[in-house]
Amino acid sequence: MALLDIFKKKKVEKKGETKKGTKEVSEIKAEKKIEKHAKEKVEPKESPRPKTKTSSIAYRILKKPHITERATDLTKINQYIFEVWPRSNKTEIRKAVEELYGVNVESVNVIKIPAKKRRLGKTSGWKKGYKKAIVKLREGEKIEVLPR
Repeated sequence: MALLDIFKKKKVEKKGETKKGTKEVSEIKAEKKIEKHAKEKVEPKESPRPKTKTSSIAYRILKKPHITERATDLTKINQYIFEVWPRSNKTEIRKAVEELYGVNVESVNVIKIPAKKRRLGKTSGWKKGYKKAIVKLREGEKIEVLPR
């Protein structure tokens, strides 16, 4: 009768007494600690990116790469175009590009594109203006803007 077995008192073993073929609790804990230390000494995984600290400010300054036909032509002479935050300046843009892409920036030119009036039938509105930066890199350095 298995139902009545739950009411029986179980025998409690004392620390000094052990059965044949069983280990003491302290021995088992010692083995677990050894296993933990062995697992911690596993070689750390190397990240594919360089170990530079990127701040979230860099992601706020650079909105996205500005990809047009002219922008792709400028990549041949080491110039890349980015849409940037409207209040950013040249030094902030330089630092952001150097942090994110790990390259050396030679010069930064900034262009402010004004808002333009657009019409669709009777309704008229405004196309938003934005700020873009043309970043020139040193010779021999490249940025992978579009993954192939």
